[in-house]
Amino acid sequence: MILMCPNGGEVHVEGQEHFYLETQSILAIPKEEDKEMVLHVGTQHPTNVQEFVAAALNVPRNRIACRMKRTGGAFGGKATKPSLLGAVSAVAAHKTGRPIRFVLERGDDMLITAGRHPLLGKYKIGFMNNGVIKAADLELYINGGCTPDESETVIDFIVLKSENAYHIPNYRCRGSACKTNLPSNTAFRGFGFPQVSVVVETYITAVASQLNLLPEEVKEINMYKRISKTAYKEIFNPEPLRRCWKECLEKSSFYARKRDAEEFNKNNFWKKRGLAVVPMKFTVAMLKTYYNQAAALVHIYTDGSVLLTHGGCEIGQGLYTKMAQVASRELNIPMSYIHLSETSTVTVPNATFTAASMGTDIFGRAVQNACQILRDRLQPVIRKKPKGTWEDWITTAYEESINLSTTGYFKGYQTYMDWEKEEGNPNPYFVFGASCSEVEVDCLTGAHKLLRTDIFMDAAFSINPALDIGQVEGAFTQGMGFYTTEELKYSPEGVLYSRSPDDYKIPTVTQIPEEFYVTLVRSRNPIAIYSSKGLGEAGMFMGCSVFFAIRDAVSAARRERGLAKSFTLNSPATAESIRMACGDQFTDMIPRDDPSTFTPWSIRVS
Repeated sequence: MILMCPNGGEVHVEGQEHFYLETQSILAIPKEEDKEMVLHVGTQHPTNVQEFVAAALNVPRNRIACRMKRTGGAFGGKATKPSLLGAVSAVAAHKTGRPIRFVLERGDDMLITAGRHPLLGKYKIGFMNNGVIKAADLELYINGGCTPDESETVIDFIVLKSENAYHIPNYRCRGSACKTNLPSNTAFRGFGFPQVSVVVETYITAVASQLNLLPEEVKEINMYKRISKTAYKEIFNPEPLRRCWKECLEKSSFYARKRDAEEFNKNNFWKKRGLAVVPMKFTVAMLKTYYNQAAALVHIYTDGSVLLTHGGCEIGQGLYTKMAQVASRELNIPMSYIHLSETSTVTVPNATFTAASMGTDIFGRAVQNACQILRDRLQPVIRKKPKGTWEDWITTAYEESINLSTTGYFKGYQTYMDWEKEEGNPNPYFVFGASCSEVEVDCLTGAHKLLRTDIFMDAAFSINPALDIGQVEGAFTQGMGFYTTEELKYSPEGVLYSRSPDDYKIPTVTQIPEEFYVTLVRSRNPIAIYSSKGLGEAGMFMGCSVFFAIRDAVSAARRERGLAKSFTLNSPATAESIRMACGDQFTDMIPRDDPSTFTPWSIRVS
């Protein structure tokens, strides 16, 4: 028997502010000759800054040098925005003939640069009475703001990522980017997946509610189980997904804790506990091959020290550390011999952006290529002096006029997508995972406390487990904030109200789970360097388990109060929305058509 969700459903996912540690900052220094200019800028894409500055000054790009040491946080917010601000700074420096230091205050940064795209998801689901989903029809709309920026690419990724970990034989997804009078939204960690995953998990939960099944049962029934094709006909093996899911349920003691939570809920009217576990199938890299290319430059000096430069930007993800590890391994020397100075358009031209969890993958390949070339050049010297030291070999190589400097290059993953045929190979590989969270909700205030989180992440063979675990923990925390406390407030005219930490609540130490466990699950990934996987963004979605654990607790409260079991909980699940969703004699006093509950969708202009 096939059932349908009556009239379908919809869910709204609000945007998110990047809230990087250091706001947008640029130092533009004009030179006295040939219209040259040097810019020190915190960016994920120095090449793009160089392009915009050259266009603004009407000079060739070879006159513009962009230097980048580290960003001070970025999360996608420093991919395209520094290019516009860099052009502004460069024009001022050119006109005055003096250095210009441009730093946005926090309030101005939040107002001007915007952030993650809000999403409105509508769905219709066809399913059997045993929980098998036979068909899904999704309509997805994102709020792009006043210019395209990255919106078209974001909607591409949203559509491609929209099935998450579930095999649905009859699947249709349509996405649109909407133009509004808000500041232009841009790239953000996860690139659309954290938004669309809420839609997916919401309709899974809705099906479970209709059938009086646990959401975990419906997820298990519909999850990919064997070598399969995605909705766009890309073949993949979900075995690591199944392992992460199984280990997450077992090692988090999910079902035992679920029973304990039910017992707790029976004995507490104003406090409820909820648990949720979510699976993940995430993708890395970009759809176009030329976005995945990378280059590196390696110098070996006569004292044996190595200067390593590549096109990747250090944005807090530990890229420089991993690149030093790659060079150390390939040259077979200690990491202390290796130094990374900065990323610069002078040393490595035409570099692509550092984003899409592909930094280590592509720049690591370029560094590996350069080091292997140098190692091959040194082989005759090493064979002559097999017991010599690294310093001896380098001195001899120099005396024999062997070039100790070279470039390395990686052509990029061969990705593509044919939108007309609705098929392609847009992903070099997938990152799988699962997350389980338990919360306690205060039904009187709407406040929640995160009791425990277990994350199992398919990292293949991690190059640096300490860095990768840190990335997962940080991404989870940022995702948790996105789904719970980080709420953007606008005036009816579209002016952002929440422009400071006083009004915009990112997670603090008090929101960290009381028990927090991250496990890296091993698998094989021959496509990437050293069989590793890019984990920078995947952990964002894991925060979704907190959102659905809150929903589970609210469901328990509503059942006890005799309220409808079907309800919509939009993201973020703030204290106010949780309180109203619980429902009781107090919330009944509040009019539900309160005009103050404004969302940016009411000011769409085209």
